Amino acid sequence: MTAVAAGQANIASPAARNRFLIALLRNAAIGLGVFLSAFVIDEPAPYELYMAGLVAIWCLFGLRLSRISAVLLLMLVLFNIGGVISMGQMPDLKTAPMYLAVSLFLAFTAVFFAAIVSRDERLLATIFGAYVLGAIATASLGILGYFDAFPGAELFTRYGRAMGAFQDPNVFGPFLMLPLAWLLHGVLTGSIGGLLMRTVPILILVLAVFLSFSRAAWGMAVFVVAGLALLLFIRNPSPMFRLRIIALGTAAVLIAVAAIIVALQIPSVAELFSARAQLVQDYDQAQFGRFARHWYGMLLSIDNPLGIGPLEFGPIFGEDTHNMWLKAALDYGWLGFISYITLMMTTFGLGLRILFRDRPWQPYLLCAYLVFVAHLLIGNVIDTDHWRHFYLIIGLIWGCIGLEAQHNAAQRPQA
Repeated sequence: MTAVAAGQANIASPAARNRFLIALLRNAAIGLGVFLSAFVIDEPAPYELYMAGLVAIWCLFGLRLSRISAVLLLMLVLFNIGGVISMGQMPDLKTAPMYLAVSLFLAFTAVFFAAIVSRDERLLATIFGAYVLGAIATASLGILGYFDAFPGAELFTRYGRAMGAFQDPNVFGPFLMLPLAWLLHGVLTGSIGGLLMRTVPILILVLAVFLSFSRAAWGMAVFVVAGLALLLFIRNPSPMFRLRIIALGTAAVLIAVAAIIVALQIPSVAELFSARAQLVQDYDQAQFGRFARHWYGMLLSIDNPLGIGPLEFGPIFGEDTHNMWLKAALDYGWLGFISYITLMMTTFGLGLRILFRDRPWQPYLLCAYLVFVAHLLIGNVIDTDHWRHFYLIIGLIWGCIGLEAQHNAAQRPQA
């Protein structure tokens, strides 16, 4: 029997077919979970219900945590323990137990994604592919809703702004950043055929981000696009590649400007854009506006090291903190605040340390890390506490950190 015939016989064996079916089922299960993260109209969302079952099943069948994943779990558990202590300061618990239950669940999803990615880098392609499909679906709903394309389309808008299958335009816009970064990465590094294939999805995502009228999302889009081009420019010294980045970047800017000019010809779009394009809104500068609340919140956190309880700041001052660092200190106490800062800075530092290493997973890490940094920046003016996709991004970065640790261990000479 020839080697080719032997290989074909091996593939056709029952054991090989079983392994193939198990891998196919595993990828489909994970892909569906990531896809469902694009639909969070009500809570608990389908994502929560599905992922709770998926994580439980995975644990039963042998989910193993590396030391890297265990460190991530420790920081997230300490963060939520701070929330439980803070909840103990409330005379009336209200919805705090459910809120903390969601926080703990999202923490487990981050650890879950870190654990499975660190075991098998091939899952990154499944996760990113499902994320792109979910983003295109929810972005399309937001666009159709904005233009009232069918009866009941207003379900996908709020305050005249596109929000897709989300509860808030300010979450909808940032959710689209990772697939936008991934598609742009493919345009900048892939073939011409890939460029044509990715053009329509990119235009859908860009239009949805624009129609969300989220200043945070607009700023993130600029940061992600410019940052991705800069990082690829630095990483690849080839003059032809750098020329390609400059040419494609210039073309992308011109197309985006032209699209915005066309959209502004619609009176309702122009009016809302004029209002939202101001860097500082009236409600930011008022006596109890966003920035004033940051100051009051800082003073309140100093006086309450154990926290004031989840969601208690809003009823006191009329609006939430709109600052993730203050939210961590007030809703999760000093213990939660320290744990949160440690988690963010550790993710930032370890991700940066391995960002430019030539690995098969480097393109995925590059996009996830850039979007993570963008979320860190907007965390100064918005709460990202229960953003499902943010926990997914953290899990992806820690999964790549775990892959790097395994790669380094394999390279060490055996004793």
